[in-house]
Amino acid sequence: MTLLPHWEETPADLGAATREIKAALRDRIAASGRTVEEVFAVVEKRVQAAVDDISSARRDGRPVWPEIEYSDIAAGTVPAAQLDLLRRRGCLVVRGHFERSQALEWERGIVDYVESNHFFENYRGPGDDFFGSVGSRPEIYPIYWSPAQMQARQSSRMASVQAFLNGQWKHTSDDGEQWFDPGRDSLYPDRIRRRPEGADSAGLGTHLDPGTLDLWMTSAFQQAFRHLFDGTVEQYDPWDAAHRTAGPQYPGSTMCSVFRTFQGWTALSDMDHDQGVLHTVPIPEAMAYLMLRPLLPDVPDDDMCGVTVNQVFPAGHKWHAPLMEALSGIPDVRAGDSVWWHCDMIHSVAPVEAQKGWGNVMYIPAAPWCPRNEAYAASVREAFLSGESPSDFPAEHYERDWPNRFRPGGLNEIGRRGLGLAN
Repeated sequence: MTLLPHWEETPADLGAATREIKAALRDRIAASGRTVEEVFAVVEKRVQAAVDDISSARRDGRPVWPEIEYSDIAAGTVPAAQLDLLRRRGCLVVRGHFERSQALEWERGIVDYVESNHFFENYRGPGDDFFGSVGSRPEIYPIYWSPAQMQARQSSRMASVQAFLNGQWKHTSDDGEQWFDPGRDSLYPDRIRRRPEGADSAGLGTHLDPGTLDLWMTSAFQQAFRHLFDGTVEQYDPWDAAHRTAGPQYPGSTMCSVFRTFQGWTALSDMDHDQGVLHTVPIPEAMAYLMLRPLLPDVPDDDMCGVTVNQVFPAGHKWHAPLMEALSGIPDVRAGDSVWWHCDMIHSVAPVEAQKGWGNVMYIPAAPWCPRNEAYAASVREAFLSGESPSDFPAEHYERDWPNRFRPGGLNEIGRRGLGLAN
């Protein structure tokens, strides 16, 4: 099989590279004896079955989002039916992940942390174009090193849920190569969201975050998605981490340098399902649709259905209409619950007017220890020690001189391992 053209750094001419890779991928599919249309039809049928299942659940009043008790995760007693639903839907709410009193205490701690350091007086406006579009000021706080955030990241309760979620993935190859360590997280530092009662927010449109053009153009991702392009599309497994944990990603203002099995956040307030909450297309296999759709003849040769560098991966009705039928919001959540969705999953945040109650979360994903995440951990350690913004995020650095930020002396074993300070 001929090697695909690949660009390990962002191509200088995106249009030319797009035309070249699309032609090469079409040729590879043709060499398997199948047409692009035949391969896409396999994916289309698989995805439509999932859309129909979600529509049926809605009609019957059954929950679309799996809801699993933290106590069952900790005890290893998650019912088989719930595990099956998790793998089919690729998302879940963990009920009682933290005690409600603990979550509310962290919420108060964050407020004290930013107020005691005069954050609002010094806030300079959104540091990026993405979350800067939500419309409330500020909704996303560029804060990373509060005691509350670090306590949650290095909590044994967080580690147990992350290990459970990582364990849903195939993390070791058939010949024994381990793609990641499911029992060790890399403590990926992210921001907090605090949306006040009465707020108007424009929300965020449907998109996904695993990468952009690099998903088609780098050799590691070409191998990760090999079954989509080599005539073995029936073997594509959205839960297989092979080749996803070492390769590069094209740089940009919305990039994530690490491999996340699940994106996630922990609720610091109660939030009702109709108050500007997260929605997903809860179909892990939809990634195959997104990767193959640009190869169909109705898409211009220099276009990947709107995907380009330095922006999130867009999804919408123009190119992906059948998927949008499955867009489903989370159920009501309470402070201490956590919400998780597969890293390839289309998601959005609904707009809201005059929000009822607060909408406060800490973004904490599942990002297991692997070569890609270990490399990023080196920059995270430097940011942690200096109080700077991590390199994946705008260089705002509000916390450099904040005396009460979390310090190295507060790290436990989980925290030290997650920052690569202990083996």
